[in-house]
Amino acid sequence: MARLFGTDGIRGTANQHPISPDLALKLGQAIGVYFKKRYPTPKVLIGKDTRRSGYMLEQALASGICSVGVDVGFLGPLPTPGIAYLTSGMRACAGIVISASHNPYYDNGIKIFDHDGEKLPDEVEDKLEALMESSELQENMPTGAGIGRARRVDDAIGQYAVFLKEQFPRNLRLDGMRIVIDCANGASYKVAPKVFEELGAEVFCLGVQPNGLNINLNCGALHPEDMQNKVRLYKADIGFAFDGDADRIMACDANGDLLDGDEFLAVVGVHMLKNKELAKNTVVSTVMSNMGLETALKEHGGKLVRVKVGDRYVFKEMDKNGYNLGGEQSGHIIFSDISTTGDGILAALQLLRVVSSEKTALSELRKIIKKLPQVTKSFEVERKIPLEKLPHLKVCLDNVEKQLGTSGRVLFRYSGTEQKARIMVEGQEIGLISQIVDELTRETIKSINNFEEKK
Repeated sequence: MARLFGTDGIRGTANQHPISPDLALKLGQAIGVYFKKRYPTPKVLIGKDTRRSGYMLEQALASGICSVGVDVGFLGPLPTPGIAYLTSGMRACAGIVISASHNPYYDNGIKIFDHDGEKLPDEVEDKLEALMESSELQENMPTGAGIGRARRVDDAIGQYAVFLKEQFPRNLRLDGMRIVIDCANGASYKVAPKVFEELGAEVFCLGVQPNGLNINLNCGALHPEDMQNKVRLYKADIGFAFDGDADRIMACDANGDLLDGDEFLAVVGVHMLKNKELAKNTVVSTVMSNMGLETALKEHGGKLVRVKVGDRYVFKEMDKNGYNLGGEQSGHIIFSDISTTGDGILAALQLLRVVSSEKTALSELRKIIKKLPQVTKSFEVERKIPLEKLPHLKVCLDNVEKQLGTSGRVLFRYSGTEQKARIMVEGQEIGLISQIVDELTRETIKSINNFEEKK
């Protein structure tokens, strides 16, 4: 049987396997049984984004958890990092996020945090899957007073908002600053406006009218065009767009020009280097990050450590080696001194801290990084055949690496959440790397379609 958990929890079309009520109920039971063995009075928190299917899944999960004698706290719509924070702050044994992040409304997902607000390691996810298939669930079904209870957690949004505001220096304010925010009709639609307004900014809000079907729909971090246009229209100083669960951010300067995660890490990382705040003078990012980020950090005495794609792997490297700034090109930014996961609102506040402290417009600060042209292509594949079993494709990739030399690079990988392959090529000439990406795409599809497993 295929593994349920991908790189970021379980994800798929809501009301179909594996994101179905019956599976959610079983998963809830497995979560309850697993943590009940490890905590004398276990409690599990459940939060979600604004998808219509969130109601169905939170009730199914809660039913499963309560059925094995564990209590549940409902947080309601709240950003993923807010659920991580409250899981730790409220001393819960686990926190569950019901969200498919940047995916369309008809998808949903389930991911789990441990008591520290950190994503569960692969081995724990494997144990949960094994429990779901075992007879142990039926052996842990109490009756009467042994059944768990489910309650709404009062003011979850308020608690998280206070935490966020405390991360912005008290000697700085946002008075006089005009900010456009796009909440993607998602989990941040209440808390984000509250935080920026209470810190003194004049806030123009987009994507704050969720109806269960419009999350990420032509808005938010994946579609920041409206945010960019409104920054220009309102003559705002800066704009922020979050994804559906607000663990990702895209920012733009006063000209409406976008900053991706690499530029964000460069601006904040160099500021932290100058102020001796960057642990071990190191930023952690992924194999997707632009070589320009590496160069910018190096010019200011810093370095870049790369890991495989996924914010969980970024945090794992940070936690293992004591680094305090990391992130992904896609906009997951982690400040591990403050949070255990990517947090779009927190990242926005940290960028505003740099802009306010430097007394310099973001359009000037961003010049610190000069990105190399980079072309990325994602495409559907019938099967995810390991690269080592596709020798001709591997030879093609090796040849491209030799062709690019030290002035570029190539990356091939499969998506952890979709039936897709991804190819990224970075180099000096946009025309050349675009041509290389197209050739490698054709070769990948051909190699996979012609692959036959040797007996």
